[in-house]
Amino acid sequence: MNRLYTLVLACLFSPLVLSADIDPRDLIQKAMDHWRGTSSYSNMSMTIHRPDWQRSMSMRSWTQGEKTSLVRVTEPKKDAGNGTLLKDNNMWTFAPKVNRIIKVPSSMMSQSWMGSDFSNKDISKSTDIIDQYDHSLIETREQDGHKVYVIESIPHEEAAVVWGKEVLTIRDDHVLLEQQFWDQDGVLVKTMKALEIKELGGRTVASIIRMGKVDAPDEWTEMSVKEIEFNVSHPDSLFTLSNLRNPRQ
Repeated sequence: MNRLYTLVLACLFSPLVLSADIDPRDLIQKAMDHWRGTSSYSNMSMTIHRPDWQRSMSMRSWTQGEKTSLVRVTEPKKDAGNGTLLKDNNMWTFAPKVNRIIKVPSSMMSQSWMGSDFSNKDISKSTDIIDQYDHSLIETREQDGHKVYVIESIPHEEAAVVWGKEVLTIRDDHVLLEQQFWDQDGVLVKTMKALEIKELGGRTVASIIRMGKVDAPDEWTEMSVKEIEFNVSHPDSLFTLSNLRNPRQ
């Protein structure tokens, strides 16, 4: 009887012990590091879908560390040259049609990026969630042969963020499967989901990601990665306002 009682207790409490060994903050950091590497270069496409129209564009992207990146549209011709530069928590956009570089103020970081369902903040891949949120592991499950962790991230009271909380689902190989964005009233506003996962650039990544608002299921934006290289060398001149306006790479 004692042996059976001990076995039951072990079955009940061993998952809790395992969960206690998981650092949810570390899981989020590793998921971000996994996607960006120390640096990266990628070719991708973005499709914006609405009930009565759809448009797509191709783009190239370069990243360096956690806070530096450049995205430039290559097709279609009418959008080619549009670009976004992120550096040290600052964002600039360039539009060839008006030949102007515009610095995006912090008050506009929640606005749409290039008319898509991604915000400027989403594109910046900001690491604010790491240090300005408290993280709790709320679920662990098996899925498609992987262990999957669900993390609830609630911002610090003084944090200057839009969301009331975010919920992230991360696989044991550091692939971010889903990210939910909840408002201050506890209502789920939008969700980013990985629709396709495959090996690119020598690692397993989410190759197609869809962002969409919960109250408008027929409106969404997909980012599809065609190719990606990690840990590549970039010249310092790449991430400059001069290169944003007059591309040399």
